Amino acid sequence: MRAVEVDGADWAMEMEVTPQVVNSSGALQGGLLATLIDMVAGSALLRGDQAYARTATSELQVNYLDGARIGPVVATAHILRRGRRRAVVRVEVRDRGADDLHVATSLLTFAVWGRREETVN
Repeated sequence: MRAVEVDGADWAMEMEVTPQVVNSSGALQGGLLATLIDMVAGSALLRGDQAYARTATSELQVNYLDGARIGPVVATAHILRRGRRRAVVRVEVRDRGADDLHVATSLLTFAVWGRREETVN
């Protein structure tokens, strides 16, 4: 997994689809996709001018729309709400190698603590 630039996203990461990470139907394994989604959402909250000091995922909902078979897949995070105790992030996942096929959409809620004095970019 690696960070990538995506216009309009608060944070984005991509992951290659290799034989080591696919299920029996040849698609990226769902648990790994959920992990990528959680990582990109949490990382988005720890960066920028309004970065939190700590976060913990309290809810993760993933809608699997199609299988990611070619790759790389790119997960883009969009912060919907930054509160004092909770934050909400939407993540969209697309398979770049399959004409940006929309493979998953997710909504996450995080418990959050404090703000960072120094931001991570």
